[in-house]
Amino acid sequence: MIFIRYENWRSYLKYYPVTSLILVINLVMYCVLLFNGGAGNMETLFRFGAVGSELPYSQDWWRYVTAIFLHLNFSHLLFNCFAILVFAPPLERLLGWWRYLLVYLVSGVLGNALSMAFYRHAMEYTLSVGASGAIYGVYGAFLYIALLQRNLIDEGSRKTLYAILLVGIIFSFAMTGTNWMAHLGGLIGGFFVYGLLIRLTRRFKT
Repeated sequence: MIFIRYENWRSYLKYYPVTSLILVINLVMYCVLLFNGGAGNMETLFRFGAVGSELPYSQDWWRYVTAIFLHLNFSHLLFNCFAILVFAPPLERLLGWWRYLLVYLVSGVLGNALSMAFYRHAMEYTLSVGASGAIYGVYGAFLYIALLQRNLIDEGSRKTLYAILLVGIIFSFAMTGTNWMAHLGGLIGGFFVYGLLIRLTRRFKT
């Protein structure tokens, strides 16, 4: 089962440096928000990089990246950090640090971009923060593995992934205030970015 963590903290930091760095950035930025007006304060969130569906926030390209590392409250932070802590490490080990980081960031950016485009089209004003799109990108990469590289994942881990996705889909639509479009965009992004990366890597090796 690849989604069970057996490592102690020292081994975790050694084997998963990018995942560890992402967790630290999330925690640091949450503390920064707390000491500058509060994580739930809209003005503070926009000041530190939240993305919004209306001008001028929708035009700042950097917000689609920075919003990935901001969270609205402690439960939001805790839930996302737990998912990163447990489910992301196997992908970092499989891809190596830079390909893993690319999947994570591109998935998060795509999730934010698609969600903002959706809400602009629906003429709904919204603010988006959180690592969920990037986390669903990790799930999307594992979905590719589960469907098309079955030799890389055991049956127990495959069933766990399907269960996570099922619960995630239900949660995304059942909970108010959840940016389901960012989840969907991240999932699709992770699936295709991972597939593209392994094909390019294979091509350069041959």
